[in-house]
Amino acid sequence: MSKLFSPVTFRGMTLKNRVVVAPMCQYSARHGFADDWHLVHLGRFALGGFSLVIAEATAVTPEGRITYADLGLWDDAQIEPLRRIVRFLHRHGAAAGIQLAHAGRKASAPVPWRGAFTETEEEKQALAFEAWTPVAPSAERHMASYAMPEALDEAGMARILSGWVAATRRAEAAGFDMIELHSAHGYLLNQFLSPIANKRTDQYGGSRENRMRWPLAVARAVREAWPEGKPAFARISVTDWIEGGVTVEDSVAYAKELKTIGYDLIHCSSSGFDGAKIPLGPLYQVPLAEAVRKSAGVPVAAVGLITKPHEAEEILKAERADLVALARQALDDPNWPLHALRDLVGGDTYAAWPDQAGYAIRNKDRALGIFR
Repeated sequence: MSKLFSPVTFRGMTLKNRVVVAPMCQYSARHGFADDWHLVHLGRFALGGFSLVIAEATAVTPEGRITYADLGLWDDAQIEPLRRIVRFLHRHGAAAGIQLAHAGRKASAPVPWRGAFTETEEEKQALAFEAWTPVAPSAERHMASYAMPEALDEAGMARILSGWVAATRRAEAAGFDMIELHSAHGYLLNQFLSPIANKRTDQYGGSRENRMRWPLAVARAVREAWPEGKPAFARISVTDWIEGGVTVEDSVAYAKELKTIGYDLIHCSSSGFDGAKIPLGPLYQVPLAEAVRKSAGVPVAAVGLITKPHEAEEILKAERADLVALARQALDDPNWPLHALRDLVGGDTYAAWPDQAGYAIRNKDRALGIFR
């Protein structure tokens, strides 16, 4: 029996297998609205057999976008395009999730494949280009090429918290099965958590307890606004990979608090600040997920350069994680779960493919002698 292809339930959401799509920014929205690109990008993962598809970091306020081309959920008009995507995912057997986010001092950045603000005036009109002053725990840049942020006062923090709550309610209106609180990768909540970015001297800075105070207030408000019968996940950077930054011990303490509030799973990533020394390699973040799972007593998702089906299977069988999340590997092979099912389970697995494809893939494999 394959662990990867066993079902698992979080509150009212049952997943048909344990391989999910992690949020991946597409930088393809205008004014925060999802369009056909997002439908096709996310929909293909449902066709490919993933059990849960989590939409990209979706900004809860306009200035919370990483770039001008990010998705948003700060306006009721943004609900319907997302609802269309949710309907498609459900129709093809996948649960639908969305990551709610605020970029903090990493906002108003260039689109990554451009690397700088190279848009012509004509392109700016076509792409709905915008630039703005970011906000952050402290008035310190992410790095030299980023804009200088304004330090948040309590009124600004209250406004953003309200934005998170309103976006959570809009996610429910769009029909999502789960939400993920983005608390990783050097974005706003991670900025409050990390001494690398949080230089405050008030009740929100200094000690670990103080640095967790506002992120936990946001987490609590979001969980209260989200239906009790639906799960809430949180994505965290378990370590900054920088001396003096967030440690595994800090993240275990944070995960324990999130569990107490009512978060059902911790999605364990890492890093997000300039100067990190990341030991990149296959499965490099799995030990972080395992540490949080063991020490915080909460289900976790492992993510990061997990590419081979047998590796994913062993992670789950060894109880190092409860879900395996793919991002770039899913881009490379949107049918990864269907291929993994053939490799791990074998036999006639073609019924798991969409009707429009399964019979044709079976015939192709028969012709090649892969299946008889």
